[in-house]
Amino acid sequence: MSMVLAVEEEKGRWKKYKSSNSIIHATINTLDDGCLMHIFSFLPPIPDRYNTALVCQRWCYLACHPRLWLRVERTIKNPREPGVFPDIETAISVARPGDTILIAAGGNYLVCNIQINKPLCLVLFRFLLTAIISKYCFCPLIADIFSCRSVGGELPDEAVLICSRGSDSALEFMSTCKVANLTVKAELGCCLLHRSGRLTIEGCILQCEENPLDYLSCPIVSTASSSCSISSPALKSHGDSVSVSRTRIEGGSKAVSTNGTLALQRVRVIYARTAIFFWFDVDRQ
Repeated sequence: MSMVLAVEEEKGRWKKYKSSNSIIHATINTLDDGCLMHIFSFLPPIPDRYNTALVCQRWCYLACHPRLWLRVERTIKNPREPGVFPDIETAISVARPGDTILIAAGGNYLVCNIQINKPLCLVLFRFLLTAIISKYCFCPLIADIFSCRSVGGELPDEAVLICSRGSDSALEFMSTCKVANLTVKAELGCCLLHRSGRLTIEGCILQCEENPLDYLSCPIVSTASSSCSISSPALKSHGDSVSVSRTRIEGGSKAVSTNGTLALQRVRVIYARTAIFFWFDVDRQ
């Protein structure tokens, strides 16, 4: 009986050794495409999922799959395609905190008083595609998946968000958000209204149309305020602020208006032949 028990115990130890040894040598690439895509869906689109696409051709295919991205396109070829919306307001309403919304270039989108109360990133579709192609040479299939070419085959220049007259703003931010490489036009009022959170504006064009009432318009308005002062730099970085970089600002009474406790700081301007580019922060003094 003792010999039988010893044999059974030895078999148990051998099974444990085999299972532990297989786990040691197993890699994430042994998972099938569905499992990997499910794992990638939990990553923040930028920068984590973007960096994941640079690992290898398979990871690039899965990380760039349309199922993992929210897209806004004026003309939807397949209405049943998941994650594709005809307007920005619908995409924002269904987005999860931390999602990135890709806005297709080559069209005008009407945006009026759209409130954003969760962390989101709004990025020009063509810009993200160009960045991925420039850093990683992947197969033509991925280019087809991420294709945002016009009928003529040329890449459009921009996506224009238009705020009609009578609206206070195009987008109203009440959480930490980022807007990159988009054009926002406002007839009256402001292009971007910052209520709270950390707003990052990068590579955008903000335009207020010139008219006799342009003193009532302003490209950026911040009403963020706080009853307590923050002296610690670590805590200050998590407070309300606006950071603008490489952005063209045209029209309006002034580039930015602050109605709260924030103030304009660290201003840099570059005069180009056809435009003026701004870098500045709106932060607590």
